[in-house]
Amino acid sequence: MRMSYGAITTRLLTIAAELGIADLVADRPRPVSELAAATSTNPDALYRILRTLAGAGVFTEICARSFGQTPLSATLRTGTSGSVRDAVLELGSAETFGALERLMHTVRTGEPAFDRMYGTDWWTYLSERPQRAEIFNNVQSITGARKLVDIGGGHGNLVAAMLHRYPELRGVVFDQPAVVQGARKVLDDAGVVERAELIGGNFFDGVPGGGDVYLLSMILHDWDNERALAILTNVRKVMAPDARVLVIDPLIPEGDTPSVGKFVDIYMLMHFAGRERTEDEFRGLFDAAGLQLIETRHTGAPSSLLIATAKAVVPEG
Repeated sequence: MRMSYGAITTRLLTIAAELGIADLVADRPRPVSELAAATSTNPDALYRILRTLAGAGVFTEICARSFGQTPLSATLRTGTSGSVRDAVLELGSAETFGALERLMHTVRTGEPAFDRMYGTDWWTYLSERPQRAEIFNNVQSITGARKLVDIGGGHGNLVAAMLHRYPELRGVVFDQPAVVQGARKVLDDAGVVERAELIGGNFFDGVPGGGDVYLLSMILHDWDNERALAILTNVRKVMAPDARVLVIDPLIPEGDTPSVGKFVDIYMLMHFAGRERTEDEFRGLFDAAGLQLIETRHTGAPSSLLIATAKAVVPEG
C-alpha cells in the first residue's frame, strides 16, 4: 500500500515545490496560516499536505500547525546547492502524469505515451512552451583539459561550474539556438562568460570541434540506440585522437539490484522513447561509434560517469 501511494507523494512534493514552501521556511518555522496567506492557498488543505509530507521526513511539524525545514525539504529550495526542485517539478508535472495515464499504450505498442496523450512529440511540445522547456533544461542543467565542449549543454550550468573550478579551462555550450541563449546570463553571473562560447545547432547534424573533452550529461538517455549512436558518431568525427568523451547518465545495474535509474527508464519510455542503459549497452554504443570505454565511475548518485576515447586505428594488412 505504501508503494501504491507513491504517486500521491510525488504530487505533494511538486505542489510544495511550486508554492515555494521550502523557501518560505528557510529562515524560521512558520504557521500554516502564514504559509497559506503567502501562497494564496486554503489553510486547511495546505496543512493536510504539509502534515503528510512531514510524515515522510519532508518538513517537520514543530508544534501544532506550524512547520519547519528538514534536510529533505531543504533540497526543494530555489537556486541552492544540492537543490532538486526542478527535477521534482519535472517528475511531478501534469505532462508526466498525463503520460503515465497512457502508459499502457506504450506497453502494448512501444510508442511514447506522451505522443498519444498530447498529440505531438515531447520536443515539439517543449519548443512551443518556453517556460515549460526551461524547467526541463534546468534539470539537464577534468582537470588537464584546455577546452570542454558540453553537447546539449542547456543553460550552461555545468560549464559555468567547471570553468569556475578550473581557471585554465575554456568551455563551449552547444545546444539548440533557442536554448543556448539562456546560458549567457548563467555564465555571466558565474563570472566566466569571457572563457565560454555559445554555439547553436543540432547534434544530429554535427558538433563543434576543437575540444579536449566532450561532455554528454543526461543526453544519450533521451534517445533510442539509433539516435544515440548518431550523436556519438558525430562527436567521434571531430574529436582529436587524444580527446575524451565523458557521458553522465544513470547506469542500470544487472539483476534485481534496486536503482533509481530503473524508474527514470520508465519516464524515458513513456515520454520520448529514450532509455537508460547498462554498462555493457553503453560499451556496445561506444564501440559502434568508433570509441572505446576505458573507465566507469560509480558516483553513489543515480548517475554514473563513463569515460571513452577514440579507438586506435589498426593499419590494414
